[in-house]
Amino acid sequence: MKRIWMMFASVLLLCGLLTACGGDSAPTDDASAPEEDTPKTVSVAEKGTAVSIMTASEWEGQYPDIYASYMANAENDSVHDYVADYPMLSKVYEGMAFNKYYSSARGHVYTIEDVTETGRPHALANCFSCKTPQYSAMVNESNGAAYSIPFEEAQAQITEPITCYSCHANTPGEFVISNLYLADAVGEDLNNIPAETLSCAQCHVEYYFAGAEKATTLPYSNLSTMDPDAILDYYNRTIVDGQPFADYTNPRTGVRQIKVQHPEFETFMGEGSQHKNDFTCADCHMPEMTNEAGETYISHKWVSPLDSQELIDNTCSACHADLKAEVRAIQTAMERRTYAVGYLLEGLTDTLAQAVESGTYTEDQLNQIRELARSAQFYWDFVFVENSEGAHNSTLDTRCLDKAEDFANQALALLH
Repeated sequence: MKRIWMMFASVLLLCGLLTACGGDSAPTDDASAPEEDTPKTVSVAEKGTAVSIMTASEWEGQYPDIYASYMANAENDSVHDYVADYPMLSKVYEGMAFNKYYSSARGHVYTIEDVTETGRPHALANCFSCKTPQYSAMVNESNGAAYSIPFEEAQAQITEPITCYSCHANTPGEFVISNLYLADAVGEDLNNIPAETLSCAQCHVEYYFAGAEKATTLPYSNLSTMDPDAILDYYNRTIVDGQPFADYTNPRTGVRQIKVQHPEFETFMGEGSQHKNDFTCADCHMPEMTNEAGETYISHKWVSPLDSQELIDNTCSACHADLKAEVRAIQTAMERRTYAVGYLLEGLTDTLAQAVESGTYTEDQLNQIRELARSAQFYWDFVFVENSEGAHNSTLDTRCLDKAEDFANQALALLH
């Protein structure tokens, strides 16, 4: 089971109880680390300012333990083929390259290789948005113009994957949002979200490419509008060429579909989350470690909390008698449900395609069914591509799968 495996091994899963993208408390001096209960603040990078990105290796001498833990992310090098693991994707994603090429990401130190070797063609550089701080700097310096330059043009200038700069700029000990689309999306709630979680939310979010500029954009404007219902409504109200926004159109059914992207942040912060008010992404995915000299530091090897027995014993056990068994039960149930609803969507796709080909339905009838199918696919995808398999917010995931199943059944009823 692909995403159950990811919960235990893949770095991309890592933030959302958790959404992890680049680091918790910045590389700080081990001997003078701030108290854990000291609230951390976050600043936002400025537009139109050229910056020189300090690479992770440049911090090695000053923060050897943190650097070594960051480099240990290279151990997460396994890749799973989702199309093979989830056969329904060939039809659910029909009309875009994800239905043929969709492999698991290997984590932060592999982001450049993973985005350039997906098998899916990239026309524009915006695909680098959360893969490297060098591109974030290009976007900020150009006031967004870099979003629409050719992919190859940006690729020639990029060497550093997700790294220290992604979350701290060149200022260890501070949190800096370098991907400005996140600050735009959370708006007035910027200071209501822990800095550690915001750092991860720079990448582990749902997004789309907006307007003629094809700028990376998150489909909400504050915490209250990042709910799946509000996000779908946002897309339905975003008109492109006279029709609601779509990432692709299924060639056989004519359904204008939305390809959701890893919404760990939205899921963790969403209604039903049991941990968002008490824990940050870093609390669960970046444990405090002790080196041979007895000095403590924050590990920058992003791990599942299930892989940290010390974290389970010292923190999780206060509320969970057997955290591993509880998570395993949640993930197993969610995975079974995801498969079941996924196959329901596959059947809906084939049945609707046959109806279109038959010529026995009016275009108004087909459009009514297409709208239901679009909603069903969106809610299913919101769960399928979120990399915790229910562990971040099983209440929200269950609600989404219930809606996906209901919309799919409504569409099938109209077809029968």
